[in-house]
Amino acid sequence: MRTDHGLRVVRAALVGAGRIGTMHAGNLARRVPGAELAAVVDPREDVAQALAAKYDARPAAEIDDVLKDPDIDAVLITSVAAAHSELIIRAAEAGKAVWCEKPASLTLDEIDRAIAATQQAGVVFQVGFNRRFAADFAAAHRAVVDGEIGTPQLMRSLTRDPGWPAGLANAANVKPWTIFRETLIHDFDTLLWLNPGAEPIEVYTKADALVAPEFKDSGLIDTAVVMITFDNGAIAVAEANFSALYGYDVRGEVFGSKGMVTAGRHASTPMRQYNEHGIQRQTLRSDEEMFVDAYTQELADFAEAVRGNAPPPVTGEDARRALAVALAAMQSHEEGRPIKLDATR
Repeated sequence: MRTDHGLRVVRAALVGAGRIGTMHAGNLARRVPGAELAAVVDPREDVAQALAAKYDARPAAEIDDVLKDPDIDAVLITSVAAAHSELIIRAAEAGKAVWCEKPASLTLDEIDRAIAATQQAGVVFQVGFNRRFAADFAAAHRAVVDGEIGTPQLMRSLTRDPGWPAGLANAANVKPWTIFRETLIHDFDTLLWLNPGAEPIEVYTKADALVAPEFKDSGLIDTAVVMITFDNGAIAVAEANFSALYGYDVRGEVFGSKGMVTAGRHASTPMRQYNEHGIQRQTLRSDEEMFVDAYTQELADFAEAVRGNAPPPVTGEDARRALAVALAAMQSHEEGRPIKLDATR
């Protein structure tokens, strides 16, 4: 048994070498003690080879090439979202622990099959909701759990992706429903997590294509506000937009009977510049910049779960709850009315 920093080495294969997969590969290989990037899988052989070469991993074009390897302990799934559920099932059936980027699946039937496969195989299954691992969001969660803000009454979570003055450059490539299932799903998970013990009972959406209205007929939604009502009385708002010119903007807030807690930051450094234009600060411009420590911590915690030292901190059931809210938000947008949300649907 190989060890590193006193930890049993967890050897992982990455499936999907796009932007987010490339980032996770670097974090796993360079920043997570006791973890090793053993293989990179991508149908684009040149892409797999290039990323694998950076970390002395082996490239593969097919996932079967790594699933049959007894020395691979875990699979990190960072492929396109539509492939997630099937990859989870295949990895679980091969006896590999599974870490999957959000969303774990695109439908409730799919995620139910994925959860069942991991449970039947008895393997660790963790989903990548990174905000839970950011220091400020984690501190806010502890304050709520410890009762420091009393009973939650008003809640807010927002995601505004960085934009450009020329508009949304990749609007034609944004798939329908992306804003709900791949962007706001972070906010839905955050709100569920920051209101522990409560269940969402109603969802109401207002959404449009305001950044790139010329693509609305193609199914683009680039701006959305979703109101969620919980069974403990709390009213939450999740909002998203694809074009924040001032940088990457992610925030959370819980207002309760005893006070309020907030999380999120804009500035990349504490430095302020004072000149004839006023006071200026440099802002964060990407998720990789804002959440580098959170991205690292979620993989470190996953490695601990694979070693059997702790349960996975974000489960398939957590991912299912967030997906149920996302699907209700989509239905509300289509039908123009509030949607009652049965937690068991």
